[in-house]
Amino acid sequence: MSSARMHRRSVISEAVAPWSDIARLLRGGEADTLIPVIIPRHRRRLWWMLPLWCGAYALLTGVMLSLREAGSDGAADVAYGALATLSYVAGVVLLLIGALWWWRSSIVEIEQGTNGVLTRYGAVTRTLDAGRHYLWHPWSRVDFVVDTATEIPYSAPVMACPTQENVPLRSIEFFLKFRITDAVLFVRTIGAGNFDLVLSSAVQDAIRQRARRMRTQRAYDLRGSDVADMQELLNRQLSVYGVRVTGCNIPDVQLPAQYQHHLATRERIAKERTAYEQEWGLTRKRRIDSLGMDIERAKKVRDARIVEVKAALNRAREEVAELLERQETEAQRVRFEIETRGRSGLIAAENEARAQRALAKAYRDNRAVLQYELARRRLEVGAGLAGKAPQPVVVRTDGGTDTSALSTLFAAQLLPRLAAGDRPALGDRPGPVGDGGHDPR
Repeated sequence: MSSARMHRRSVISEAVAPWSDIARLLRGGEADTLIPVIIPRHRRRLWWMLPLWCGAYALLTGVMLSLREAGSDGAADVAYGALATLSYVAGVVLLLIGALWWWRSSIVEIEQGTNGVLTRYGAVTRTLDAGRHYLWHPWSRVDFVVDTATEIPYSAPVMACPTQENVPLRSIEFFLKFRITDAVLFVRTIGAGNFDLVLSSAVQDAIRQRARRMRTQRAYDLRGSDVADMQELLNRQLSVYGVRVTGCNIPDVQLPAQYQHHLATRERIAKERTAYEQEWGLTRKRRIDSLGMDIERAKKVRDARIVEVKAALNRAREEVAELLERQETEAQRVRFEIETRGRSGLIAAENEARAQRALAKAYRDNRAVLQYELARRRLEVGAGLAGKAPQPVVVRTDGGTDTSALSTLFAAQLLPRLAAGDRPALGDRPGPVGDGGHDPR
């Protein structure tokens, strides 16, 4: 049953249905039939005009009766007035009924995801989107309701399709999805019934061209193959009808019996090969895992040895650092000793230099004292010698008197005596020791 269903071709058609069945037919179809177009069975007639005409006639009758009432007297006046009132009431009621009937019959509700093709006097005027619309014109109607949002699936098996070696394949299943993009172009150009024939022939032509390029032994490669070129070809052919193919594929390919036997053997061998490959893969995986474990163990041993080497290297570095530190300490101690001895020698030399400078300064000071003492003694000796020197005696005479020889002789004899008489007064002070002086007495 499933095989029969798989080889069954989809049928596209249109149906005439009331507005209440449009949603069911567009979504489900009838008996494996795809129905993208519905012709609504209109309940809209012109009977709503009858109450309008009757209401207008009743109003005119009421007007005529009112005029007749104005020209009559008595009981006729009352009768005509009652009839006019009744005519007015009946006219108003009929007009209301006709208006409500007209309003109700003008309502059109378009299903979501569909478009309605609006015609007037048989000519297409425009398309109606989903929702409620009001058709006030008496001769305006929706002739078609077209599903433009749903991607419609279509299955078209191709029987006895020859391959490159001219071997007829039992069947090639072709599945596609299409969507109506232009409702007016679709219903006015081709229609649903004719579109089924056109689409079936276009699909068969495309499948046969593809099968002709395939070898029989590679026929199964058609399943799930890339059919973008076929989709593009179908879009070019169907674009004139307002239809676009949104996706397609080849789900199944049925080969002749002998080729199926060969392919079954080939598949069995391929499965055995796959089983051998899986077994070899498992064996290879076990070996790789074993080698990986050995490598991990070797890595752990290597890491442990590396750790030991690093520890030994760290110990050697610590010992070298300690040795360098001791040597540096010893060198610093020797440097400090040398610097201490140098500083001591330098301080001693500086002290000796200061002592020499102090001694030299003392020598200079002693020399100055000696020079002072020598100068003082010289002064004292000079003073002593000056005291022992003869004193000059100035004899004043008048400038205007002439000196005689007798007076001159007398002065020469008197002067030495005067000088001798003054000597004891000058020689009372003893002379300094070592200056060569002597007591004058």
